[in-house]
Parts: sequence; C-alpha cells; structure tokens
Amino acid sequence: MKKALAITTVLALMGMVTAQSALAGRVAKRQVRQDKRIVQGVRSGELARGETRHLVKQQHRIQHAKRQAWSDGTLNRKEKAGLELRQDKASADIYRLKHNDRNRN
Repeated sequence: MKKALAITTVLALMGMVTAQSALAGRVAKRQVRQDKRIVQGVRSGELARGETRHLVKQQHRIQHAKRQAWSDGTLNRKEKAGLELRQDKASADIYRLKHNDRNRN
C-alpha cells in the first residue's frame, strides 16, 4: 500500500513537470529523467521510504524554484544556472541513495 502511494506521489510530481516541459526545455527534460530514476528506484527496492520521501521533496522544491524563475515569462542565465546546480545535487543524491546498502522493506 505504501509503495503504491509513493509511486503515485512520484508520478503526480512527474505530471506537473511534464506539463511545463515545453516551456523549460533542457531543465524540464532533465527533471523528468530524474523523476523516472526515482520511480525505478522505488520499484526495484533500491530506495527506502525515507530516501524516497527526501528525493520527492527535493524534486518538488526544484519544481517550485522553476515556477518562480518562470514567473516573469523568461528564464535568464542566472536562474537557469541555479536550477541546473540544484538538479546536479539532486542527481548526485539519487545516485548516492540508490547505491547505498539500504533496501526498501
């Protein structure tokens, strides 16, 4: 039951990201790929509940920052660099948490 809830939450987050992917281009596409990596980690059991919760919240914060950056209708270099920096950290966190020795039980 909890696994289904986690997957549903991640998929809902992916839906929000996908809706704006036409606007944000590379930034949104990368976030979609990261969401897919999280879902794959949940399905395979590589991510524990707390790890999944952390990663989903992190992706939600990136999504919020992206919405704020786009609020004026444009994404300048500084905003894009900030989003990419956040995504770099999220990507590293996904890798680190999927490859530690904790399993979902």
